Amino acid sequence: MDIYQIIRKPLHTEKSVTDRDKQDAYHFEVDRKANKIQIKEAIEKLFKVEVLKVRTMNKRGKPRRTKYGPLKIHTWKKAVVTLAEGNTIDLGY
Repeated sequence: MDIYQIIRKPLHTEKSVTDRDKQDAYHFEVDRKANKIQIKEAIEKLFKVEVLKVRTMNKRGKPRRTKYGPLKIHTWKKAVVTLAEGNTIDLGY
């Protein structure tokens, strides 16, 4: 799998900003088939940083109501990547 297919996008939430500031941990949406080793290698190659730990979780899709009828949000995978001390990722915000 290509590194650009593994890492979908960085997540910018209140919790991710807190983790980034206090623990050097960054949150990403990743491909559902990717494992921790693939995620670690992709982050290290893309951003040229040293990764200490990767935690993953599957986020189940939820039903939502729209004016056109019920809709189900897709199921996705979240990765929390902890970097070595002194390493940072510039995400542009």
